[in-house]
Amino acid sequence: MPLSRSFLSEEQLLCSICLDVFDNPVSTPCGHSFCMTCISHYWDAVKHCQCPLCKQTFKRKPDLHINRTLREITEQFKRMKENPGASGGEGTGRDSEQGVKQDSMDGKLPGYLMDEMKRRLTRHRAHSNSVASQHGSGSEQTVTPNTDSTSDTQLPVFCRQLSQRRYTLSGAADAMKVPLCPKHHRNLELFCRSDLECICVECGQTEHQSHDITCAEKEWQSHKMKIGITETEIQEMTKERMQKVEEIKQSLVGVKMLSEHEVQRSMQLFGALISSLERSQAGLLEMTEINRCSAEHQAELMIRELEQEITELRRRSTALAKLARTENYITGLKGYSEVSTPMSMKDWTGVSLTCDLGTKTIYTSVCQLLEQFKEELQKVPAVCLSVSANQSPVKSHPKVKRIQEYAVNVTLDSNTAHPRLFLSEDKKKVWCGERHQHAPNNRERFDRVVCVLGCEGFTSGRHYWEVEVGGKTDWDLGVASHSCNRKGKITVSPSNGYWFLSLRDKNNYAFRTEPSTVLPLSQKPQKIGLFVDYDKGQVSFYNVDAKTHIYTFMDNFSETIYPFFSPCTNKTGKNDAPLVITPVLLD
Repeated sequence: MPLSRSFLSEEQLLCSICLDVFDNPVSTPCGHSFCMTCISHYWDAVKHCQCPLCKQTFKRKPDLHINRTLREITEQFKRMKENPGASGGEGTGRDSEQGVKQDSMDGKLPGYLMDEMKRRLTRHRAHSNSVASQHGSGSEQTVTPNTDSTSDTQLPVFCRQLSQRRYTLSGAADAMKVPLCPKHHRNLELFCRSDLECICVECGQTEHQSHDITCAEKEWQSHKMKIGITETEIQEMTKERMQKVEEIKQSLVGVKMLSEHEVQRSMQLFGALISSLERSQAGLLEMTEINRCSAEHQAELMIRELEQEITELRRRSTALAKLARTENYITGLKGYSEVSTPMSMKDWTGVSLTCDLGTKTIYTSVCQLLEQFKEELQKVPAVCLSVSANQSPVKSHPKVKRIQEYAVNVTLDSNTAHPRLFLSEDKKKVWCGERHQHAPNNRERFDRVVCVLGCEGFTSGRHYWEVEVGGKTDWDLGVASHSCNRKGKITVSPSNGYWFLSLRDKNNYAFRTEPSTVLPLSQKPQKIGLFVDYDKGQVSFYNVDAKTHIYTFMDNFSETIYPFFSPCTNKTGKNDAPLVITPVLLD
């Protein structure tokens, strides 16, 4: 048997990248060999230089040099493959030395390399025979060739080559571990791309005859290349995300430091404000006390003077009474001249003690400042809300208690209600019936979608109301513009004048945009709070019982907007409960 047939196997000289015989082979530092062009292109396509087979990564791109011995072997193999009758010579003495020199000059495989190949071939055959004898004696199951199937000589060329293979790309040891086809008891050396399974040569000629079939080992090598590239990409993505984690951690440290700074700053600011108020209060109390003391002193002087005049008047009154009782005219005339002298008395008609302590003007100014201060402080949560809804990764919203201060009385407008909707007498409840009621088809009424608007429209300011949804499986709550379409099928979205939150199938919450914004809620709300800031274009929804924010949408309002309600239909038989507008109870 020629040497090229007995020892040299094409798979041993294949590049695992291009799956062809080596062309200018080079070896990586890890010991694997590839074509110079193949490994260069592979490294150009990835971010880090690594071996396509063992995945060993190199810090810098290795300097590759052509393996001249391996190149001579592959070139000699190519020539022997083209000329199957050629074989290595075994000259002796001078003829042998001349043959080696001549072979080297002609580019043929040197004789000493041929001798080395023969020695290895002898050891390999001995090992193979030993393994075969062990399998034959230790195994009860024997594999017999399928004489009914198509013979190897009738198979396609690549199938015959596979059936004659003794080596795999991983070496001779792996070749003996190739599993057998359970049906034909032949090596599973083919891969059916149509059915994505490994098959034997005979399977490829029968049930997989018209399918896309290729060599299983080459297909796996191709997949390993893709795995290498994918693995590199995953490593890069992992590295990027780890860097992002560190970045977020650093940002969190900054947020904590900023938070501590802001807490100290707010404490100083409000502490200074409180100190200023306390000083103003102390000054006001001091002025009040001074004015009180002054009024008391003035009152004492006035009372003393009045008491003196009263004493004098009483004295004269007594003298006049005594004079009136005398009968002696001499005594009477003398006494009369004394009591008839005009008295020096003060006119007390316009005199009074003032009750003004000088604080009325101050109180009026302080009350005005207090109202302005309250308004400014109430704007702070709304500003934080509008910023956090669009920018902050951790949304911070005003407490429900603060929002509840803008509570308004909302009632349902029967002129807008769909004929299937029933309203309570107080216009606070709405539910959907099975039949249509007789109702005039006015312009304001919805005629296809079961919904109703509130009577109260908003053109400015802040407004808040609460609606009990209970255990309903479907509902819609929000606001709608005055010009929204109410006839026929309506398209619900902010661009069409609808801003509302929806529940479908008991658990699916969404804000109706195009497409809908899905809202995964951890708690199922029983009561929904709705807050509208018309001037800011803000619509917010809250879980009242849990006191948590659900969603905020920012837009621009240009016309009157009305509260919007839809209890939805009761197709499932579990959605018959009403929507109830409840009073807002401040905690």
